[in-house]
Amino acid sequence: MSSAAEQEAVAGKPAAEDGHPAGVVNGARRAASPPAVPAWPGTPVPLGARFRTGPDQVAGTNFALWAGGAEAVELCLFDGPGPGARERRVRLTELTHEIWHGFVPGVGPGQRYGFRVHGRWDPWTGARWNPAKLLLDPYARAVDGDFSLPPEVYGHVRDWPEQHVADTVRDGRDSAPYVPKGVVVHDGGPDDEWTYDRRPKTPWADSVIYELHVRGFTKLHPGIPEELRGTYAGLAHPAAIEHLTRLGVTAVELLPVHQFAHESHLLDRGLKNYWGYNSIGYFAPHAAYAASGTIGEQVGEFKRMVRALHEAGIEVILDVVYNHTAEAGELGPMLSLKGIDNRGYYRLQADARRYADYTGCGNTLHVVQPHVLRLITDSLRYWVTEMGVDGFRFDLAAALARSMHDVDMLSPFLAVIAQDPVLRRVKLIAEPWDVGSGGYQVGAFPPLWTEWNDRYRNAVRDFWRHALPDVREMGYRLSGSSDLYAWGGRRPYASVNFVTAHDGFTLRDVVSYERKHNEANGEGNRDGTDDNRSWNCGAEGETDDEDVRALRRRQLRNLLTTLLLSTGVPMLVAGDELGRTQRGGNNAYCQDNEISWVDWSLLDDPQWRPLFELTSRLIALRHQHPVLRRRAFFSGRAHSADGLRDLAWFTARGTEMTERDWYAPAATLGMYLSGRDIPGRDERGAPIVDDSFLAVLHAGDRPVSFALPGPPWAERYEVVVDTSREHQADAPGGTHPAGAEITVPAPAVLLLKVG
Repeated sequence: MSSAAEQEAVAGKPAAEDGHPAGVVNGARRAASPPAVPAWPGTPVPLGARFRTGPDQVAGTNFALWAGGAEAVELCLFDGPGPGARERRVRLTELTHEIWHGFVPGVGPGQRYGFRVHGRWDPWTGARWNPAKLLLDPYARAVDGDFSLPPEVYGHVRDWPEQHVADTVRDGRDSAPYVPKGVVVHDGGPDDEWTYDRRPKTPWADSVIYELHVRGFTKLHPGIPEELRGTYAGLAHPAAIEHLTRLGVTAVELLPVHQFAHESHLLDRGLKNYWGYNSIGYFAPHAAYAASGTIGEQVGEFKRMVRALHEAGIEVILDVVYNHTAEAGELGPMLSLKGIDNRGYYRLQADARRYADYTGCGNTLHVVQPHVLRLITDSLRYWVTEMGVDGFRFDLAAALARSMHDVDMLSPFLAVIAQDPVLRRVKLIAEPWDVGSGGYQVGAFPPLWTEWNDRYRNAVRDFWRHALPDVREMGYRLSGSSDLYAWGGRRPYASVNFVTAHDGFTLRDVVSYERKHNEANGEGNRDGTDDNRSWNCGAEGETDDEDVRALRRRQLRNLLTTLLLSTGVPMLVAGDELGRTQRGGNNAYCQDNEISWVDWSLLDDPQWRPLFELTSRLIALRHQHPVLRRRAFFSGRAHSADGLRDLAWFTARGTEMTERDWYAPAATLGMYLSGRDIPGRDERGAPIVDDSFLAVLHAGDRPVSFALPGPPWAERYEVVVDTSREHQADAPGGTHPAGAEITVPAPAVLLLKVG
């Protein structure tokens, strides 16, 4: 620890940079660099590694890396996998608009590579160049190898004795043996032929989204060959697709499939990041989900998965994490962007040694920078045009919409997306918040965008657990959340309605636990939210009390029925239709095991099979009846002489709700949906006409007598769904004349077709 460069760093001065890192760190001397290999000039575009034919028809690969402020860039080529691979270095001498580039003859698909970037080491000004660290190409199309996080992978000396300057001492040990490499991928071939691929192009209003984890959905499926479970090929298997088509969903929303890394605190506890919200490669399918191989084969396997889903009429939406990377804060590892140009890629505080953290993950990408915006939009276009996906759900989207500090709906990111001829045509879903000041932006995103509506989740959970002070909030959420989205040309489908998501309790746990149980994460049960808005129906956790178990199953039916009858776009979570449990865990991000995987044995369990059948039936009803998937907001006004309105609300007395009724606590709510007054026309220009329905939601703990509204609303009512019944195939409840009083069991949802 006695080199002059290190002493200068501790003193707050820039470390000397002679093109190589300090020779001795922690008593370990770096091996001498192998002889350099010359490169031809090549071109600065496209960025990344692209195999092509160069001058004189010589085949090779063009490499291009944006590294603003860097003093030199070396391309590092590896002759095989693992720490023993021989490294060849190629100095990229061409510099065009801050892009270092070169064409290397003879380098082709399957070649493993990385970069070493030279520059100043001055953390006090945000400069953290360290050529001892092998860096992953941000544009790598495939990644081979796993991230481990020994001290060598950090740009600074982790065990420096003075903690207040711990991140300021540059570590000169070589990280190459401990980090994965990018892989040159061949463009072209049968996997790149999309001529006969037919994107479903499901309209937003007709969509039903199914959030799933590639590994967790397929890992235990008995119909998928064992060697394919947990992979893209497994999700493409007919057994997996059959479940999706039987259920009736129109899109799968895949938890992150960009290449990601595991956090050191998880590895130290023998755990891994399961969800994948720790991206490090925005162009590469996560290699661990590939059955076919990791030196480029994962790209073709992903494309074949997309085609198989498209053939089944199912769209593919990716959950993407462009707000931060796996490099964390100043004490995090140096894997890619931090060593390429720390100041150029990340938001830094006034004290440039520190990172601005609007994500809770240690860093935030500086999206207002043109090259960062280019990285994100190039990645998005790549996944649409070359990988075939149909849309994106943006994790912590408010962080992407920040200009300098505040969230700005005219930010460069949103403006670029709005005018992009590719991206403005795909499905765009915002998680409309981040952890920074002013980050909660539900209802604020512009047209083209839909949003995860957590106010829907909260209201529906609260209604069924008797926690709403009145029913105003429930009325808005059931009818499309016009209070949030009826502006700027937005439509009801701007609201992605959900009761559960990957983050939080499963649906079964919402009705089985009131307290989180994340002990398996090893964090003393401190992680995960305490605001679960759940009700255990009288017993915490699993119980042998059959009355409690029956009530829980009924509550599951109530929640799913409410979701699928609401106006907006419903989102289900994989396994909720089967009664999947995480044993009370509400933060299973590091549980790559049976806690998180879908338990397919539930599908054959007489206790849980009816839940799947009800969910499938409700989705089918939604597809059959346009009144349940409106493309425009309700007006609440009469459109005909008989006084019928497109939407009306009723009390249990059979009378229309008054202002006083909306402000009073209520356990029973009737919602009338008119099929005569649906705005718009069908594809041939004809008016859209449908059946009318009355939905009765009763959350009370005792049955209630409900008076069915008389003319002009209806002459009679036919019960088509009754959640008090375990099996909907049983006689649902018959037909009742208008004005009759029916008994609504407690708790239950009745859906009645109007005659």
